[in-house]
Amino acid sequence: MTSPLRICVRRSSASDASGAATLVTLRLPSDVNCIEEAVELVTRHCLAGHQAAQTTRFRLRVVLSEALSNAIVQGNREDRTKWVDVRAELVPDAIRVWVTDEGAGFDPDSVPEPIKREQLDEARGRGLYLIRKLVDAVQFNERGNSICMILRRH
Repeated sequence: MTSPLRICVRRSSASDASGAATLVTLRLPSDVNCIEEAVELVTRHCLAGHQAAQTTRFRLRVVLSEALSNAIVQGNREDRTKWVDVRAELVPDAIRVWVTDEGAGFDPDSVPEPIKREQLDEARGRGLYLIRKLVDAVQFNERGNSICMILRRH
């Protein structure tokens, strides 16, 4: 069986005039079984040609896993007719990764940080909490179905 994942890597002009950029895109079905392979593919291409610190590699893998899981399970409700798109823009000083699902979206400010004792057993909010702690910046689109995670290269 061949993989349903297709990756596209392009070198292009950077959107912020900071030099050459590499653009990595990937589209995957709303199937949690695809997450591990998608994380491997995107991480490999995002870090190719760079001496990435182990912490950068770890952080990228974790935030990609969490964002993809949220997009598939929460956003697309595991509807296999819907897709999740990953777009990574690689510039000399940072990796910017967008994960976008086809769901209705949500209000990220309504998700509490699961750090109080009474919240520790709740499943809600842990992935988003991890993402916010592991990246340098997080942004959402207005609809709430797309997250942009920015990791500075150290």
